[in-house]
Amino acid sequence: MSYLDKVNRCNVRDLSKYVPFVVGDTQVGWLTRERADTVLRHPDVFVKTAAGVAMAPTLSTAEDRTDALAHIAPQLAASDLFRNGTGEMYGIKNQWSEPALLRMDRMLVPAFGARAYGVHLNGSVVKDGAVHLWIGTRADDRIVEPGKLDNMVAGGQPANLSITENLIKESAEEAGLSADLARSAKAASVISYCFETANGLRNDILFCYDLNVPDDITPRNTDGEISGFELMALPEVLTLVRETNRFKFNVNLVIIDLSMRLGALTPENTPNYEQIAAGLRSRP
Repeated sequence: MSYLDKVNRCNVRDLSKYVPFVVGDTQVGWLTRERADTVLRHPDVFVKTAAGVAMAPTLSTAEDRTDALAHIAPQLAASDLFRNGTGEMYGIKNQWSEPALLRMDRMLVPAFGARAYGVHLNGSVVKDGAVHLWIGTRADDRIVEPGKLDNMVAGGQPANLSITENLIKESAEEAGLSADLARSAKAASVISYCFETANGLRNDILFCYDLNVPDDITPRNTDGEISGFELMALPEVLTLVRETNRFKFNVNLVIIDLSMRLGALTPENTPNYEQIAAGLRSRP
């Protein structure tokens, strides 16, 4: 295994198998043909166009589209091609600075191949001149990658919060960090990837933040999503990333990106450095 393997794993896709999902004049995702046929059974909400599958033009506002999709969501879930919702809504758009064209339950987002945003926080401590990272272990009841290793803080981006508000919320829930400490984290990078899953396309953008954690702070999970934390030296973390599948799939990318920025991974010591760097910013 290699670092490039971990990056490539998050970029396996064949978009020729999908139908574009369009809102207005803007493509915002991809549907499998089977899912496209399913949503087209609701002609008040979805219509077939030359571009692909579009939301009905009578749904002219983000609120109209959001309400219409929420209304038929139980019927979509009954088809077994779409997942039941959680009530957490994501804004659907192609760039973070754009207004959302609609809001969609986070469990539906992969089925529509729409872009999902999230935040990840690298929590580091310098001991004896060496960088260490706080690494969490995901609880065994997690839907995605239970028991895998994780960043100190990570979470999806709800539509009703700013990125900073979400970072503060997730930092409190996942690591017991104060709002002031979370607010001091530095926006450092952005990672994007897209790969096929049984639930649709994971078409994700991760905003990555770095935080120098004070020596007297030990992360403490408060929402049950993380079973524990360990402070690991960066070389140990990189060995686990490179040689094992211990980390959650996208956390590998966040750690590789951090290590490139810190100079721990360089063109001289890392095979396929250019391909790795490009794969961290793959955006179909």
